[in-house]
Amino acid sequence: MNDRAIDYTAVFQALPGAVALLTPELVYADANREFLRVSGRQREQLIGRHVFEVFPDNPNDGAASGIRNLEASLRRVLATGEREAMALQRYDVESSERPGEWDERYWSPVNAPVYGPDGSVVLIVHRVEEVTELIRARGRGTGGDGARAGSRGRVLEAELYTRARELQELNERLRLAHAREREVALALQEAMLPAGRQVGHHRAAVRYRPAVGALNVCGDWYDLVDLVGGNRIGVSVGDVVGHGLEAAGVMGQLRSALSAASRVAAGPAEALNVLGRYAHVVDGAESATAVTTFIDFDHHIITYSSAGHPPPVLVHTDGRVEFLDRATDPPLDARPTPVPRPQARTAYDSGATLALYTDGLVERRREDIDTGLARLADALARHRKADPESLADAVLLELLPPGGATDDTALVIVRL
Repeated sequence: MNDRAIDYTAVFQALPGAVALLTPELVYADANREFLRVSGRQREQLIGRHVFEVFPDNPNDGAASGIRNLEASLRRVLATGEREAMALQRYDVESSERPGEWDERYWSPVNAPVYGPDGSVVLIVHRVEEVTELIRARGRGTGGDGARAGSRGRVLEAELYTRARELQELNERLRLAHAREREVALALQEAMLPAGRQVGHHRAAVRYRPAVGALNVCGDWYDLVDLVGGNRIGVSVGDVVGHGLEAAGVMGQLRSALSAASRVAAGPAEALNVLGRYAHVVDGAESATAVTTFIDFDHHIITYSSAGHPPPVLVHTDGRVEFLDRATDPPLDARPTPVPRPQARTAYDSGATLALYTDGLVERRREDIDTGLARLADALARHRKADPESLADAVLLELLPPGGATDDTALVIVRL
């Protein structure tokens, strides 16, 4: 076996469990022999057809919920990229031999994502275990003790199915509650983030994209502030560890503190020093990251400092890409005793482009972050002549997965 490649098609067909592959459009891409057997369908009846076209709800059962429950689970797998085991389901199947007649069937499904090279979900593994006979066996029995055992079996059957339905309904209520919290957190987050702005005759574009899924609101933020003395602005981005309303609240506090500190600090390192001391007394600010740049338009100088954050990218007019990574320090509040942070300077020519961002733009599952940074540098260099708004859109289009990222993404583009 070591001398030849494994035939994974043969392995898939020989799997002892019933497994089908669904596209993101919920169309059957493949199914193994066991899936065909338990579903009572031929291969040509499945492949290329929508799952709910092949298996609709029983029209004779007004309480049928198979489609609703299965579709919700499949959509969550696509949105979150996470495996999901469903509660026991009653999902009747129309007889292939007797059209119009429906067989009462019970299933235990599991749905799992298959990732493509870009980190998006390209297929769903839909595995089902039929438990109809187990449910029916609980109700079997003949006469005397057998009849009593059968009665007890029916009670257990009803209890098992009822508990499974209750569990699923409880999970759905929890998801709705989290979704409402997410909406509030997003509204709070967007209210605290500034819109794009004109900086003198220079232009800036800002973008914020929340993570996909109902439970993934994070604390990414950005800020642009006018600085005292000359034609200068401060541009910053940061990331708070955590999710939901708490992370959004911490984000607002840190952003406001850095904005105030930047206006009076001698440089970005001093501004981050002040922010680090403030983060020490803010619950939830542990391990938050931030990077800030002071841009001097009169002298064409960028001064910068980073607290554990991915480096800003400076794209020169000739296409040369420079990562501003010579003043990197640990995240905010990472040290028990404050230590002055480093800062560095770099020069640029008129027409250069500066990009600050959060890690959701460059990080992908099972991929080294250097790959994401190289992808960002390439996109910025190729589109460097576009205006900031178009450049920001192009970068997000090329770098974010088609279904959205699993982490928040903030991006600031400044034409220098």
